[in-house]
Amino acid sequence: MSQQTIPSRGAPASGAPPRHTRHPGISLAVIVACQLMVVLDATVVFVALPKIQQSLHFSATGLSWVSNAYSLTFGGLLLLGGRAGDILGRRRVFATGIAIFTLASLLGGFAGSSGWLLAARAVQGVGAALAAPAALALIAVNFAEGSERNRALSIFSATSSAGASVGLILGGVLTDWASWRWVLFINVPVGAAVLLLTPVFLAETERHRGRLDLAGAATSVTGMVALVYAFIRAADAGWSDPVTLLAFAAGVVLLLAFVAVESRAEQPVVPLRLFADRARSGSYFDMLLLAAAMFGMFFFLVQFLQNSLGFSPLKAGLAFLPMTGLLFGVARLAPRLVPRFGTRRMMLTGLPLIVAGMLWLTRLSATSGYASGALGPMLLFGLGAGIVFLPLTLTILSGVRREDSGAASGMLQTTQQVGGALGMAVLVSVFGTASRHGGAVHGVSVAFEVAAVFALVALAVAAVFIRPR
Repeated sequence: MSQQTIPSRGAPASGAPPRHTRHPGISLAVIVACQLMVVLDATVVFVALPKIQQSLHFSATGLSWVSNAYSLTFGGLLLLGGRAGDILGRRRVFATGIAIFTLASLLGGFAGSSGWLLAARAVQGVGAALAAPAALALIAVNFAEGSERNRALSIFSATSSAGASVGLILGGVLTDWASWRWVLFINVPVGAAVLLLTPVFLAETERHRGRLDLAGAATSVTGMVALVYAFIRAADAGWSDPVTLLAFAAGVVLLLAFVAVESRAEQPVVPLRLFADRARSGSYFDMLLLAAAMFGMFFFLVQFLQNSLGFSPLKAGLAFLPMTGLLFGVARLAPRLVPRFGTRRMMLTGLPLIVAGMLWLTRLSATSGYASGALGPMLLFGLGAGIVFLPLTLTILSGVRREDSGAASGMLQTTQQVGGALGMAVLVSVFGTASRHGGAVHGVSVAFEVAAVFALVALAVAAVFIRPR
């Protein structure tokens, strides 16, 4: 899903040769392996969720934390990770992030309880938040400007786009042929190889003086965690539960504190001026809503395919291949469509397709099959998302100050991860309430009704607020 740009800081001057040019293939392989791991881990666990639930005795609503624990720390700390790379050196932060991510994967694979696994997933997100921003910046240092760097960027972007679908299929293969634990263990040999090769084949970037906005990062992450916890707890305990209300109030207060901190910070982790442009703000909001709908669809459809239709984990992963293949193919075609049709027209074409797909999923029932109930909606979503993501990204990044380019693209990734976690929390809350009255399949159908509302709001925002210059 994510689209990224090279941050201006830390790159060599135009035309300056990179320090390591003897083995560009290995250098790129190291960077791409890191990117694939951190993108893939957002989805690789989805297909394994039913097996994880059986093994570690998660509740139907608490199971969403296996994904949310990773998404919240990854998205919430990503901008801070990028800033740390500016100050401490990208290669150093990259290696530190990979080390944390790899160790957390190993410990998570051995998890003997739900709390153990969730802690490991949260620490994985911390490692990913450090490594991911540095990975892209290291391309600027290790590949000469021009065709060499462009080829490296095209491979990097393709890896980012394919990561979600690869994660679903790989998760199915590992869970079916070995154990759900291998969706975590698989990171260990890859991470170890990246750590060994990094100091040999990747050059360090220039360091810059500055300060880390720790207060901004802390208030944003804890505020989002509190909100997600409130929604998920409400699914089981209800909205009148005192702990639910307290968590929701704490989340709101912490996020208000985050805005106050960022408005006064000398070097904020999120420059609030990014949201002064109405089209950019609307595009960020739409990206959050689409991530909420997409992650929710993955979460509930995987369980419908395995628990209701009896699909194996591998078959469930392959069931998503038509959607992700179509999304990837249309996304590769989108750069040729933008000059012809414009970003606004493409948004207003793709978003109704996503709405239609979500409305179709609301018709899921105990008698629905894969072809009749799931395949059509997934194809509509894949087509619509493939059309929409590039125009939203271009609108977000157009007209950004040079010094804010890294923050703007980082905020895009943050919006996707946090949107996915928040959206899943809301949908799980809806599912928990509805399933108590009408059963699990009815709960899934009602959750998709709310996901359709997310998509409808995104369409309304695009129609009213997003008018790119």
